[in-house]
Amino acid sequence: LEEKVVGWFQGRMEFGPRALGCRSILGDPRSTGMQSVMNLKIKFRESFRPFAPSVLREHAHEWFQVEEGTESPYMLLVAPVHPKVRHPVEEEVKKRVGLEKLAVPRSRIPAVTHVDFSARLQTVDEKRHGRYYRLIRKFFEKTGCPLLVNTSFNVRGEPIVLSPKDAWECFMGTNMDLLVLEDLVLEKEKQPGAKVFPVDQYLARFQPD
Repeated sequence: LEEKVVGWFQGRMEFGPRALGCRSILGDPRSTGMQSVMNLKIKFRESFRPFAPSVLREHAHEWFQVEEGTESPYMLLVAPVHPKVRHPVEEEVKKRVGLEKLAVPRSRIPAVTHVDFSARLQTVDEKRHGRYYRLIRKFFEKTGCPLLVNTSFNVRGEPIVLSPKDAWECFMGTNMDLLVLEDLVLEKEKQPGAKVFPVDQYLARFQPD
């Protein structure tokens, strides 16, 4: 609602190449600036890199071109954004090349819409995902949007965070606004030593990918 970037740490970590709602960095997919903010100020990588959506399973077919009831709990399915969610692309924009093509929002969820209108989606259901499902459900109730930007809880070159200590250090070493650590909500400016945290020293531990 305020376009904050949130670190989300719940239960045991996932094993595999994707963050699936236990070790995630979350954002508002409706924001035209969220992709750049999360890339440049959180992941410390190129601004154009795309992010993936976590969408309530029962609403996935309304926002993406998939069959009703489609499951993609491990974020392995790439699907086009639904035509009713897309914005028309002017002919002038179609003629652009390179990064200039990315400057125009292509849908109501620009932070997770690739230049070709595709998205790699994770479907979220209550039985499998519990609290993560309820979080997205509450966001949907407040905004009418049943999905969130979901990227792995780490910076470029760093493994996904494992422990609460890992999560706190990544939170402090980036421009995340909030850290939800199980039942605790931590605000950046209220953390001890927030103004003197050695950000450069923290980031220097990880080589760019």
